[in-house]
Amino acid sequence: MQYLTYNKTKVLKNKTIVAKPIVRAGIRVALGLICSLGLTSQAAAQTGSFSSITSAFDQYRQKALQEKLYLHLDRPVYACGETMWFSIYDVDGTQHRPLDISKVAYVEVLDAAQKPVLQAKVALQDGKGKGSFSLPVELGSGNYSVRAYTNWMKNYSPEFYFEQPVTIVNTFRKVDPQPAEQAKGYTVQFFPEGGHLVAGVPNKVAFKALSELSGKGVNFTGELQDERGQKVLDFAPHKFGMGHFTFTPAPGKKYTAVIKLNETQGFTTPLPQVQEQGYALQLEDADAEKLKITVRQQNRPGDQVFLLGHARQIIGYSERATVNNGAAVFIVDKKQLPDGITHFTVFNAGQQPVCERLYFKAPTHTLDLKIATDKPQYTTRDKVTLDILAQANGAKDTPANLSMAVYKVDSLQGAPAQTIESYLWLTSDLKGTIEEPGYYFSGFGASDRQAMDNLMLTHGWSRFTWTDVLAEKPAPFAYVPEYNGHLITGKVTHKVSGEAAPGILTFLASPGKNIRLYNSTSAPDGTIRYEVKDFFDAKDIIIQSNYTKDSTYHFQVFNPFSDKFAKRMVPAPNLASSLQEELTLRHVEVQTQHAYFGNVINRAVTGQADSTTIYGQAPEQYLLDDYKRFKVMEEVLREYVPGIQLRKRRDGFHFMVFDRPNKTIFQENPMVLLDGVPVFDIDKIMAFDPLKVKKLDVVTSRFFNGPQVYDGLVSFITYTGDLAGFEPDPRALMQSYEGLQLQREFYAPVYDTPEHKLSRLADFRNLLHWAPDLKLETGTKAEKSFYTSDQTGTYLVVVQGLTADGKAGSKTYTFTVSQPNL
Repeated sequence: MQYLTYNKTKVLKNKTIVAKPIVRAGIRVALGLICSLGLTSQAAAQTGSFSSITSAFDQYRQKALQEKLYLHLDRPVYACGETMWFSIYDVDGTQHRPLDISKVAYVEVLDAAQKPVLQAKVALQDGKGKGSFSLPVELGSGNYSVRAYTNWMKNYSPEFYFEQPVTIVNTFRKVDPQPAEQAKGYTVQFFPEGGHLVAGVPNKVAFKALSELSGKGVNFTGELQDERGQKVLDFAPHKFGMGHFTFTPAPGKKYTAVIKLNETQGFTTPLPQVQEQGYALQLEDADAEKLKITVRQQNRPGDQVFLLGHARQIIGYSERATVNNGAAVFIVDKKQLPDGITHFTVFNAGQQPVCERLYFKAPTHTLDLKIATDKPQYTTRDKVTLDILAQANGAKDTPANLSMAVYKVDSLQGAPAQTIESYLWLTSDLKGTIEEPGYYFSGFGASDRQAMDNLMLTHGWSRFTWTDVLAEKPAPFAYVPEYNGHLITGKVTHKVSGEAAPGILTFLASPGKNIRLYNSTSAPDGTIRYEVKDFFDAKDIIIQSNYTKDSTYHFQVFNPFSDKFAKRMVPAPNLASSLQEELTLRHVEVQTQHAYFGNVINRAVTGQADSTTIYGQAPEQYLLDDYKRFKVMEEVLREYVPGIQLRKRRDGFHFMVFDRPNKTIFQENPMVLLDGVPVFDIDKIMAFDPLKVKKLDVVTSRFFNGPQVYDGLVSFITYTGDLAGFEPDPRALMQSYEGLQLQREFYAPVYDTPEHKLSRLADFRNLLHWAPDLKLETGTKAEKSFYTSDQTGTYLVVVQGLTADGKAGSKTYTFTVSQPNL
């Protein structure tokens, strides 16, 4: 289909503006639907088999694993100088069960121009991760987006990445005034059900109207008129600027919507063009248990059509029918359909998708969370004890992984607009921004079927294109899952010509005491890939080849973060002057936290990396301080290291390592390392100052590193672990590289004694507690305790998470804090 978007339409008082449409590709293009309205040859219809569609779908599903990330952010609003905490849930896109296919999540904070201002690589284990960002004071006040994805997810559109808006306020700068109200523009879109306006049959047309300033839906009254200006019907939004109307277009006619925002503002908008032939689709309830889907074929001879219903790659319905008297009717049992969004796609006799409709079935298997406090009200610096009970449709002892945040609610921040269940079941499978997705899972919103159906009509989307599914040879995936650790990728090219250099053995190392060595042979296009393990924090990396054999190559390291972005509108923040009191208080909170607790907040957790070397415990180890120290490396090796026979030939020094298992001597040089970095020129290591070397390890047997085999290994380890002034070969690439993020500890004061309660250190925290990894079992209670701060007011507890079998749930709970009675 095509829908019309009206960008930056200026609405002036007492004037009606006729907006010129910008034609954009809509659901039809996104799904690879055929714009020819099914005008295919009868020969194709005769030979086609609808069973091949389901077969192709199953084959594609097996190869194209869908992965989803969800981030639970601790708060919706932050001040510069605070820490943004988040918990990561990695699930498969079909069953929503924890997925252990990826070991790294890429998390970014994007500004309104979609430029990354903060980035982190966060470790994942068993489908779970946690991280944080310290928000620098250089950031400007505004609305930002937090997005997250894995390497595997980069094979798909950035629309599938997790993305959530947040507001960041820089209280160290003057807040800019809000844009003038009269600068508003409006975006209006129309969505015929199934994809087309088809003449002569009833058409349901959904619409969505947004304010460009706020990005939210707007209310209005509308009138549909024909080309003569005659009124056809009236219409108005139901919720969030969305609604629908039904009418029967006449052949060759053009229709216009007259939009009236208020008594003085309005504009007109043309509807999509009416097609005189093609397919139209109508979905409605046959009764409480069944759906009726009618496919109408106008001005075309009757033939067979095929209806496929699938949700998250699960086929829930497939049936064929013959068009009689211009229509084919399908009756669908709702019990057959999987929970969540079902995509109903209609194929013509040529096996071409011609229209589509989305339908939402509320999930029946959920995680029900209950929260209770030990007291109805608390005072400042008081202990709060929460009881958390998880229930999952009566199942007991099912492991559940939760995260919990407790923060103050005020005019700046309220309850989160999105929860894990609204994201997994709704947002992650729809295109574009959804206003208040949590509404559809609230007590009232869950029963608002009209609002949900309007959402399905206006946010059509699919995680694949039918062109890819039905292709004889599927396109290869450019990105692989990071099964065991982060993948550092790059490219080898010829230094002179710049052309790709295939088949070159390369090495990656990072100087340090935690010795790791990785190798990669360049692919036909010159790409290299290193799977690094426990690569935390910023480190220097060195990439090189064996320059004694080849010396004319250039090395490049790729940025692992995605350079593709979803098309989303980021509205300006609502920082009116009425919020000045809250902004001032937030500024004081940041200042006091850093002044009184700066030495303990954001403290990194130690011991996150494996300290074992790549060769384990070497058979021969020499602590050189245990021996008389020599100033020449040759004397050290000849006097103290029997596992190495030193030879000097015309081309320089050589190391001959003993092969202890076979009681012989290797005839080729071993792999020689200095602080984990390969040194291929033995003369350079022989010229190195031995007084800088703390330890020498020798592997007196064949050493295997990935697919490479070496005649032993000799490892020199300096006192400093940073090469101690040794200059790598100038042809090597040496650069700083940010590894996995080091975990920070969440700090909160404990007032468990009278002395602590009487402490004169001001405690103005608005985030009382953050628990990113709260584990319990369904049917059992978990107890969690924390202390209030010096701030009175209303506090919100947000708990959300996932069971091991894919049931998602969330719960909010409020309590109040007041001053103690003296």
